[in-house]
Amino acid sequence: MMRLVVTGSECTGKSTLARALADHFGAPCVGEYVRTFVHEQGRAPQAGDVETIARGQIAVEDVSIGLATGLLVLDTDLLSTIVYSRHYYGGCPQWISTALSRRPGDLYLLAGIDVPWVADATQRDRGHRREEMQQLFRAALVRHSLAFEEVSGSLLDRLRRSLGVIGAARSGRRCITRRDEPRSSILRYSKTRTSGVSPERRRPCMKHGAHR
Repeated sequence: MMRLVVTGSECTGKSTLARALADHFGAPCVGEYVRTFVHEQGRAPQAGDVETIARGQIAVEDVSIGLATGLLVLDTDLLSTIVYSRHYYGGCPQWISTALSRRPGDLYLLAGIDVPWVADATQRDRGHRREEMQQLFRAALVRHSLAFEEVSGSLLDRLRRSLGVIGAARSGRRCITRRDEPRSSILRYSKTRTSGVSPERRRPCMKHGAHR
């Protein structure tokens, strides 16, 4: 099974792209757990909530894994928890990084910041620092040796680019990043076997949170 993760900084159209890809492939879509947490708690996350949020993200992913056959689409994963925890609170529990290394996505799509900023008092408060936050995600993807490609433009442009990258991975060419490359605008491919997406009836997107 291929784990496809749409990631990136705040308000970059991640949820929209994730749902579009899940709908295209008829695959389960795992929502961002922190949205559910914020809705239930009625407040923004705090430093003491990081581990609870990480465990919640793992739990919703594990539920959806049982429903997936060839592809699982994730609207962010533990990488986001790590990036935001380090940015806002100065660190992140080591076990979360260890958990990511044991359950990484097979391919990450880094959503670009070329979409309008929409304020959200409970989570979005860095509209003036979008490029800085985006660079933190790029650096984290490289640091954790995760395969990724950046997608930007309109939803249609992003969808087309994403489908091309996914198609390459399904055909046996898996994207890999190099630690000496700060960006992945030029992808390297190595011949590896990646599970394809089996034709099946369309599955609904399992939303665990709203659009971020």
